Amino acid sequence: MLPSLIILDDFLKDPWAARRAALALDYDPARQHGNFPGLNSSAPLDTAAVDSAVSRHLGMRLGAAPGTQHGHCRLTRKGDRGKSGVHIDPASYSGILYLSRPEDCARPDAGGTDFFRHKRTGLESVPHDPARIAASGYADANALIEDVVNKDTKLPAKWERTLRVPARFNRLLLFSPWQFHNAAPGFGTTPEDARLVMLLFFAPVAAAGRS
Repeated sequence: MLPSLIILDDFLKDPWAARRAALALDYDPARQHGNFPGLNSSAPLDTAAVDSAVSRHLGMRLGAAPGTQHGHCRLTRKGDRGKSGVHIDPASYSGILYLSRPEDCARPDAGGTDFFRHKRTGLESVPHDPARIAASGYADANALIEDVVNKDTKLPAKWERTLRVPARFNRLLLFSPWQFHNAAPGFGTTPEDARLVMLLFFAPVAAAGRS
């Protein structure tokens, strides 16, 4: 089983080049169809080097999870609001690479990533074990997700924050996507000083030639 959370600082050899490439992407407001706050890039950055480095670190070959915006970047300014709040990700493993400038990450209002406990159930993630799901009062994982995550996603009083991972330039946060999490509030007013991250949604890659 992959670790629930890993923080890798100074991840990229040339993070400023990655930041410039991220800012050069198109963030068309008309093409935003997700529940997230802010703007996602219309196209991804090349993730080959990131995928390879993460695969080496975790000891398994990982690539883009199907149907996700793996490698896309997101700009979130102060006051941006999404259609959902606390959530889980449709992937085997998630990652967030922070590309905001060091001086912006150091501000008191700089938003990293928050993790939560659901107050009523006491859960901090969707259990993998059917016995734990049943002990929580649900027939299966889908029923739990619907009644806990989807129902209470925008109700802050239903959640207790257990951890905030601060934003830091060139920090890669890797975590289990089944944990209840959300982006901390955005900051800044322009692309230059806003919260800027690369989104990563991983899935195992089957070895070639195996039947």
